[in-house]
Amino acid sequence: MIFRVSRAALAALFFCGTAGAVTLKYASQNDPQTVDPHAANLLVSARLTMQIYDTLVYRDRGWKAIPWLAESWTQVSPLAWRFKLRENVKFHDGTPLTADDVVFSLERAMSPLSQMRTSVQGIARGRAIDARTVEFTLSEPNPALLQHLTQFRIMSRAWAVKNRAEKPQDYKAKEDTYSARHANGSGPFILKEYTPDVRVVLAANKDWWGRKAGLWESNLDEVIMIPIQSNATRLAALLSGEVDFVIDPANQDVERLRSNPQIRIVEGPEMRVQYLAFDMQRDELAYGSEKKKNPFKDPKVRLAVAHAVDADAIRQKVMRGLSRPIGAIIPDLIGGYHPDGDKRVPFDRERAKKLLAEAGYPNGFEVTLDCGNNAPAAEICQAVAAMLSQVGIRTRPNIMPQTTLFPKLETYDTSFYLLSWGGGITSDALYTLNALYHTPSHGHDGDFNMGRWSNPEVDRLLDDIKVQMDPAKRNESIRKVMVIANETRAVLPIHQQLLPWAMRRNVEAWFSPVNTVYFYRVKKQ
Repeated sequence: MIFRVSRAALAALFFCGTAGAVTLKYASQNDPQTVDPHAANLLVSARLTMQIYDTLVYRDRGWKAIPWLAESWTQVSPLAWRFKLRENVKFHDGTPLTADDVVFSLERAMSPLSQMRTSVQGIARGRAIDARTVEFTLSEPNPALLQHLTQFRIMSRAWAVKNRAEKPQDYKAKEDTYSARHANGSGPFILKEYTPDVRVVLAANKDWWGRKAGLWESNLDEVIMIPIQSNATRLAALLSGEVDFVIDPANQDVERLRSNPQIRIVEGPEMRVQYLAFDMQRDELAYGSEKKKNPFKDPKVRLAVAHAVDADAIRQKVMRGLSRPIGAIIPDLIGGYHPDGDKRVPFDRERAKKLLAEAGYPNGFEVTLDCGNNAPAAEICQAVAAMLSQVGIRTRPNIMPQTTLFPKLETYDTSFYLLSWGGGITSDALYTLNALYHTPSHGHDGDFNMGRWSNPEVDRLLDDIKVQMDPAKRNESIRKVMVIANETRAVLPIHQQLLPWAMRRNVEAWFSPVNTVYFYRVKKQ
């Protein structure tokens, strides 16, 4: 359960800063859940692990891939890439980072337990040429390899072996491992404390290689991150100065914060889409009234759901204007996006009722909608349930903590669910389309296709996108996948969120389109 904190307890939790240190007090509604860099493909965890662990390739302010731990790279053949590592990079325990650590991290990220296999898409194996050179051999060409590697985080082999952390945490099984609570990266911040559901304490890495490279833009000595589930408590803490930064202010509070001279709002569009998805594998509803057939297998029922959900009303009443209705699972910020696959059907209750009747459900049916308890998902879930009930799909919202929701969905224990997906971490359409639309397999394909939708033509197109080196042909295959997904309602996109960050006036932060604060770019006066 997310820690519910009183004002007095909040002050005590933050009163652990070093005397004279510049401390950023950061709050969000969710706990990171794990610090294992290969265990969970979740934004709330990535917001922490990216502060601690470095990648071979990273991104500049224009979101372009740039050298990071790898100072250069060469494609020596269509199926081989060679990366030259920076000199004198050290892990937080003082040991040097070598090519052996990169090879070990690759093998770890490729583990069946890893949810980060997409970050090493198409790589078959790695080998150390020398201490500073690593070569990746691909099983197939990957035109988006560098984009994917921006999420491939490097661990110390020796540290992992010493602490019996050679394999990633089994996040689905809620396994508790050493690497889930401890870390030893080479990144700009060192993990000093992680007490799940209570707080995280990070210390600035004074020996980070990025300082000499001119990448450090901050004056922070430490960061204290605390999950505060209550919107009212997060707001009060920010207004009182007990918190410096809130990444997820409640939508209804944003206008009030804008008018406060002590508060700064930084905002922009996120590369993330909120969507509904359906179980389309079972022949009956596991959580619903239909036990002889599964309504969601019928395209007319999915189209009825699309007509019944009023995304404009959600934008106005739930999101307070901070969203943009969308018909595609990827926004136009993502490479490969095409408007042909971004079509929304109009809100039309009568049309929805007619479609249900044509599909054999003149009296509708009952179903449970699984949702997280984080804002705005919980509010969207309730709004969607009410809208669907008005056309005869009597929907019961099942709102639960994310720590319960994700393992439930990942074991396909659902009939109908609400999630959001951020494809901006790679900024390439394949990452999203392959995860959500490919038939699930034993590899990384369909990792987040928890509804188990399957379309052989889409699988064929996705397999082509993975290896197609001709940009025009690749983009055409992406367009075709988007169109098929849009027309079949494989999932039902609702909107792209527009994000406000709230901070005290003495804090400066660069807004990133993946809703993550890069602490090495934050200043506090």
